[in-house]
Amino acid sequence: MADDSASRGRKVRGKKIRSDRESKRGRRAKKELARTAEAADDRPGESPLADPADVTPEPFVETDDVAALRSRITGWLEADQPVHLIGPTGCGKTALALSAAAERGRPVVWLNGDEAVDTAALVGAHAGGERYTEDDRFVSGVSKQTEIVRERWVDNPLSVAVREGATLVYNEFSRSDPAAHNVLLSVLEEGVLERPGKRGEDRTIDVHPEFRAIVTSNDVEYAGVHEQQDALLDRFVGVTVDYYDAETEREIVAAHVDLDPDRVETVVATTRTLREALEDDVIVGTRAAVTAAKGLAVFDESSESENGTVDPDVLTDVFTDVLSPKVAGGQNGNRDVADLRDRIAKAL
Repeated sequence: MADDSASRGRKVRGKKIRSDRESKRGRRAKKELARTAEAADDRPGESPLADPADVTPEPFVETDDVAALRSRITGWLEADQPVHLIGPTGCGKTALALSAAAERGRPVVWLNGDEAVDTAALVGAHAGGERYTEDDRFVSGVSKQTEIVRERWVDNPLSVAVREGATLVYNEFSRSDPAAHNVLLSVLEEGVLERPGKRGEDRTIDVHPEFRAIVTSNDVEYAGVHEQQDALLDRFVGVTVDYYDAETEREIVAAHVDLDPDRVETVVATTRTLREALEDDVIVGTRAAVTAAKGLAVFDESSESENGTVDPDVLTDVFTDVLSPKVAGGQNGNRDVADLRDRIAKAL
């Protein structure tokens, strides 16, 4: 009887040893999966964080007008207020937002508004799973397989920005579905970001005290633009960005195009004339001036008149080509373009 009891004791002990070893193997497998996931998250080029020195637009013109406007933006950021830059297309909102973000010296996270942007695109989502199979042959002739699956969560720009204390630059944010921005309300009001779809204690992130946000949008209605909820807009301060003064526009054009000063002067003067003549029918931004200057550098090589001015027909053709995409999609098609050319010619 004693021998049987001892034998039974050894068998019980053997099961316990196997159980302990299996448990250790399982723990080792989970640790290995965690290390693998962390390594994947740290792969170069996958982080949305950017060095502030790398985000300042090149070239970036800084006149007194530009510096004063940027100072207003950085001042509000210093006051811990998110900033909404509002202005017409092509006036330089994006470049100004990036310059102000870089001025803070904190990492920058860039996000471009789009119809496809939803909550997951902002905060993150599960990116598949990682699977590990343990093959246990501890007992001769018996094979036991244990499968461990770990879901891998990947944070997206907003989550990274609030956790790291970065400056979020959300360009054209009004192009995204307003429902996606509900998560911003708790970020700006309670200082907490909730990540729907993520389970466990780390479902929420406490917002880093250095986190700031700059969003941009156009001041008129365009196709694909959504009206954002008042509850969100009420938490921003709005800084209006209009077209710069003539001196600043000349410097911007000269910084982007290798063109003699007289022609730069002509392009900017024409841009400002058309901006007034065409009013709200066709938006004539500083970007249009830069594009027209590039065209003039090519098409005006042999068409300079004797008194040193640019041939009006060449100038009309160039600006018609630059601005026609804004009207070509209308109901009247080519007639709209022809009408635009007539209006440009009369204005010049």
